[in-house]
Amino acid sequence: MNANTLKIDDMISDESTYNKILIVDDDVASCRTLQLHLSSQDYEVSLAHSVDEGMATARQHTPDLVILDIRMPGKSGLDGLLEFKAAFPNIHIIMITAFHDMESTIQAMQRGAEDYIHKPIDIDELDNVVRRLLLPKEDRIVSSSEPEGESDYNTMVGRSRAMKEVFKTIGLVASNPVTVLITGESGTGKELVARAIHRASSNLDKPFVAVNCAALVETLLESDMFGHEKGAFTGAVSSQPGKFALASDGTLFLDEIGELSQTMQAKLLRVLQEKEYTPLGAKAPLRTNARIIAATNVDLAERVQEGRFREDLYYRLCVVNIHIPPLRDRKEDIVNLIQVLLTRINGQMNKNVTHVPMDVLQCMQTYSWPGNVRELENVLAKAIAMCPGDTITPDLVGNIISCELSERTVDDSTLSEWSLEQVENTHIKRVLDANNWHKGKACEILGISRPRLRRMIKHYELTPPSDAIFDDADLDDEHGEEEVS
Repeated sequence: MNANTLKIDDMISDESTYNKILIVDDDVASCRTLQLHLSSQDYEVSLAHSVDEGMATARQHTPDLVILDIRMPGKSGLDGLLEFKAAFPNIHIIMITAFHDMESTIQAMQRGAEDYIHKPIDIDELDNVVRRLLLPKEDRIVSSSEPEGESDYNTMVGRSRAMKEVFKTIGLVASNPVTVLITGESGTGKELVARAIHRASSNLDKPFVAVNCAALVETLLESDMFGHEKGAFTGAVSSQPGKFALASDGTLFLDEIGELSQTMQAKLLRVLQEKEYTPLGAKAPLRTNARIIAATNVDLAERVQEGRFREDLYYRLCVVNIHIPPLRDRKEDIVNLIQVLLTRINGQMNKNVTHVPMDVLQCMQTYSWPGNVRELENVLAKAIAMCPGDTITPDLVGNIISCELSERTVDDSTLSEWSLEQVENTHIKRVLDANNWHKGKACEILGISRPRLRRMIKHYELTPPSDAIFDDADLDDEHGEEEVS
């Protein structure tokens, strides 16, 4: 028997009743620990410390499952993954790594890995994955799993289970030209997910074209998406291709898809069904091979029930749904996000702000981040711009700290040091942020008139986020009748 093979004590003669697991990792101590644990679970466990050694061991023992480290001397685990799948097509493979890299997560899933676990390994998580993969086929439950990532301008950061799920789904769907609907609150990074799918697809060298469906009125949006012929309307002095033509064989990303009018919904449905569209003023339709990825921050299923969104279009768009969790539900990602965003913003501003004290970090981890990652980036950008040294001090993120303090109980001694203006300022900002700056809703909650709310916003110099919601009254001239005090 191979010296690296540990068999279960008192194993009965019929070894085929035991599942065989091969661990391939250059970390000897980690291998031994996993070997002892899995052996106690009635698995036959073999060890190898390189891809080549692992292949030789696999040919001897034909394992049912391989636990494969990504980074090893010589061949990487990603290269080894291809070799194992080529030699043993039905083998189950779990990737493990001490590095949090979204791109390798996606590659691993595309190359045939069935799960992806990070070091230090959570034994309960490993046991659950191993049991799921080694269940008899008739007992196996269809289940998805988890990965992770680093970030540049076009990638995401996340070591939380929720984000690992997102990364893994990207890896599974990217190579299939299915329509994807990305859901999540504003600021969570829906376009980043769309770009990651495009980059991981076989058409990564083709165009990625983005359309904001809420940014243009219907007539301009139709021309922008489908193009127009010369003379199609007043001002159409020449023919112009639309976004579908520009996307060609690449990817068309439709952001804020829930804001499409009924007319545009019908036209888009035809494109999805027939793979063709007609530019304004054209007599014949054109074909398109563009992959459609849509995104929304509203509940489309609810809008279908309300009759505001076509049910047939909803099902056409939601072939695969990727939901991005809000930042408040994945606060374990905040430290990694801060590290990546600091690097990015320092590069943009030619600054060198590299330190975040523990008290500031604790405030950031306590805060609910209604604006999600976009708000975190904006807070850090403002702090770095105003920072005279290399450390973000509490005064540079005062709005976060005050919001965090305002969530404490009234008898907290710190509140006794606040002025009435501080309390009022903080509360008004929280109500506005919580309602995405819908002033009508904020007035109802605060119990004040719209003119008074406008004066307070001006007095405290509060500014809405770029994706704030405005009702009709907000779009009128702000000359409302002043209330009688």
